[in-house]
Amino acid sequence: MAHLSLRGHSLGLIRGVLFDKDGTLSHSEPHLIELADARIEEIIRVFASRGASTDVQVQLLGLLKRAMGRCDSGLIPDGTLAVASRQHNLLSTATIFCLFDLSWPQALVLAEEIFDSVDRRHKHNATEASLSARTPLPHSKELLNELHSAGVICAVISNDTRHGIEQFLQDHGLSSFITGIWSADDTPCKPDPGAVHGLCKMLDLDPAQCALIGDADSDLLMARRAGIDCALGYVAGWHRTPDLTSHQHLIHHWQELRVEQAQ
Repeated sequence: MAHLSLRGHSLGLIRGVLFDKDGTLSHSEPHLIELADARIEEIIRVFASRGASTDVQVQLLGLLKRAMGRCDSGLIPDGTLAVASRQHNLLSTATIFCLFDLSWPQALVLAEEIFDSVDRRHKHNATEASLSARTPLPHSKELLNELHSAGVICAVISNDTRHGIEQFLQDHGLSSFITGIWSADDTPCKPDPGAVHGLCKMLDLDPAQCALIGDADSDLLMARRAGIDCALGYVAGWHRTPDLTSHQHLIHHWQELRVEQAQ
């Protein structure tokens, strides 16, 4: 057990901390912007090749941007691309396709084909800027080290794939601080409270003795519904500050959070 405090205010004793990844531990916005733009560009290209008029393409572009949370300044932090899993993004895209006279089976197949095509190209063509930007957010590594040294069990709960989470941790020397991972590949995935229960069971943790830190209300509501009282919102991971309402406390930078081993 360790004492957790925020800006000098005690948050109580904890045994574990569950972290979201994108926008909480990882500066992921440049990468996700490129992914959103690549998907949108490919969708417009495919519809144009099928004879879609300019007006239809403009309508489609507007709906896709709204669905993905793509705005002029970057990404909306609580938009689909920033928060939801790849599968949820695929389903929201297929739903838009249905508005343009595709049947649900047709829309699903087309969305899957486009997502797969973009994923293959994006993996090879991602710019050096977006790849280098997928770094730990400032002072997150120091906090993980501090928690680990105090005997606190740290884990990642994210809607990224297990491979994506593990790659991020390995690339930045964070793997030794993280005891468990719950990803989009696990069932159920976020924001189902069962994701918290599954991860805590894996780590032999009582949710009531944990804190959860995330950048979206869906993270924080999930935590509370799973029996975690210490649900902390992190708001420094995006160009646009997340609008959070379900937190106990807000973290503006990682240096505000301190941990001391219980005597």
